[in-house]
Amino acid sequence: MDTKNLKLVYTITERGERNHWVKIGVAYVNRDGSLNVKLEALPINGTMHVRDWTAREDLPAPPDFRRPSSSSRNTSSKPVDHAPNVF
Repeated sequence: MDTKNLKLVYTITERGERNHWVKIGVAYVNRDGSLNVKLEALPINGTMHVRDWTAREDLPAPPDFRRPSSSSRNTSSKPVDHAPNVF
């Protein structure tokens, strides 16, 4: 499959101070530059974000979202980098 014309479609929801990216479909660029969009879900906030498709092996490793045990909690003030989920 030629992926140069493939886009991913997300909706971005805000929960507290964090943004959550939810993949809701894909889009394909036509020869004339227009898009065909195939949605698997509808964004309830009415907003869609379309970005270029990236192969999984080209993505950085996702952060570990497991809740640490009470004895191993990170008490440093260093911020944690949370990349968007890309499926």
